[in-house]
Amino acid sequence: MNDLERRVRDAHAQGDRAALVALYREAADGVATEDERAFFLTQAHVFALETAHPEAQALRGALVRMGRETPL
Repeated sequence: MNDLERRVRDAHAQGDRAALVALYREAADGVATEDERAFFLTQAHVFALETAHPEAQALRGALVRMGRETPL
């Protein structure tokens, strides 16, 4: 398990949804494929929505540009 995986697991264990937004976004930046990136951005977006995080709109925009979400 790498450091990022450990931090994600710790944040889940602590219920730190705000940290999960940043961690999943970080994970999205470090993957090789667009499918992996979309998965991690989706996770970040879900936690952003749950916490009214200021990044929610930007994350949705990224998913829209990738064709993984529809515009409102």
